[in-house]
This record gives sequence, C-alpha cells and structure tokens, in this order.
Amino acid sequence: MGSKMAEIAEIAVRFGERVRALRHQAGLSQAELAQRSGLAPSSVSKIETGQMSPTYDVLLRLAKGFDLDLTDLLAAERRDVPAGASLARLAVSRAGDGPVQEAGVYTYFPLATGLRRKLMDPTLVRLEARGIHAFGDLIRHPGEEFVLVLEGAAELHTEHYEVIRLEKGDSCYYDATMGHAFVRASDGPAIILNITAHPAPVETAAREGQDAG
Repeated sequence: MGSKMAEIAEIAVRFGERVRALRHQAGLSQAELAQRSGLAPSSVSKIETGQMSPTYDVLLRLAKGFDLDLTDLLAAERRDVPAGASLARLAVSRAGDGPVQEAGVYTYFPLATGLRRKLMDPTLVRLEARGIHAFGDLIRHPGEEFVLVLEGAAELHTEHYEVIRLEKGDSCYYDATMGHAFVRASDGPAIILNITAHPAPVETAAREGQDAG
C-alpha cells in the first residue's frame, strides 16, 4: 500500500512539473491559467506542487487552458512529424513506454502522444473506483467516445440509461456530453481502451458545409 501511495505521489509531482513548465512556456501566470481553464488559482497551485491529483474533468480544463490535446498535456515530450507531412503522420506506442497520469478514479496511459491536433485521443485506462459514489458528479465533455474492455469487467453508469455491465471483449459507443462514468466490476484489474473523438472545429465544419453545397 505504501509503495502504491508513493507511486501516486510521484506521478502527481511529475505532472505538476509538466504543468508548470507548460505555463512558463506559454508566458502565463497561475491566475491567468486558472481563468483560461475555469479553475481556482489555488487548484492550479496545488497541481503544480503535486498536492493535488487532477480528475478527468480538471485534466480537460487544463488542456483547454493551454489549447492542447489531452494527450499533449500528459505527454512528457512530443515527437511531431515535420511541417508539410500532415497526411503521412504516424505514431507508435510501445507497451509500458509512455506517460502515466493518476486521476483518482482512473489511471491514464495515453497513446499516440507524439502527434498533435489529433481528431481522436486513444488512451488505456485502468479503472480504480469500485462504486459510482467515488465520482461525485458524472463526467461530461464535448465529443464522442468508444470504449473496449481489454481486461476484467466494467460497469458503465450514465444519466439516461440503466447501468451496463461490460465484460472483456465488450464495447460501447456514446455521446460524451451525456454524463458517464466507468467503475471496476471485477475482483482483478479492469482495463479499457478509451477513444475520444473531438468535435470538428467550427471553421472546419463550415468549410465542409460549403463544399457539400
């Protein structure tokens, strides 16, 4: 138990250092980042000093504040392809080699972190919560999500449907603006592949509409 807590604390410290470095790179004060992210300045301070492990909602807010993809926020480094090669991008994620982010109810292992501005964010997620009470509010964010259970079993809780149990090999697809949360439903570890598809930018959608017309 002690080693697990130490690991969580170390992850929080590393992530805090990452946030501080990104903030300095962007030339933002803690108050400015807090305003852009919709967070309290005290929360930004606690995150940067490793005193607070951000929830998924807070991670999304921070990513928005930095104008980054979630995987860019979590990645220790980026290995983008050269400009002009946007139609030939490729990212390989090796097992056990990549960033880890502890977020209480979930532990995230982002994939394809070498690419920016992706239309999808693929992430391996280890479910830590055994009950929905661990969440407080259900999670909501823009986009759509696909989830495949890779190990163990999970329960999907939403605001509009009955609880759905998913076994290894089962999958689901849903609108992420609907309140949702996953909890571990197996005695052993439960790991899912979560793929979030981001909504198209307004200018892209408008251009596609003109092309279709």
